[in-house]
Amino acid sequence: MKYCMQCGSEYQDGVKECADCPGSALVDAETMRQRHIPLPSEGDTRKFVRAATAEDPLTAEDYVRLLESKNIPVFARPRRTGSVDVLTTGVLEPWWEIMVGEEFLERSVQLLSLEKAELDATADEAARAAEEEELATEATSPPPGGI
Repeated sequence: MKYCMQCGSEYQDGVKECADCPGSALVDAETMRQRHIPLPSEGDTRKFVRAATAEDPLTAEDYVRLLESKNIPVFARPRRTGSVDVLTTGVLEPWWEIMVGEEFLERSVQLLSLEKAELDATADEAARAAEEEELATEATSPPPGGI
């Protein structure tokens, strides 16, 4: 038997590609176990731990995509739901937890810290560009009351 690495579906040996996950490779049971992906006939006994947090769902999605590209089992879960503000709840915790298989924790933390540094640098660069644009616009605008 062969299995889809994305969804875990089971296929006969002659099948080359998963019907539900186009482009996903089909592998044997041993390869699935090596990659810590449970077979359909087995219970999922993996333990997940928090590798990072994200302040917004877009950052959480970015983190999940990064870890998935490295074949690390991952999911993001919201810590809070609904409209929340610090004044009424006093809660200052991030919105999203990035959960990974516990055997991948160390590698995930390293990858996510590099990604966070890159995102922070990009945000700082965007803020500087916006300030420069604002200063340039202010310098070329007519004096107040001139219009």
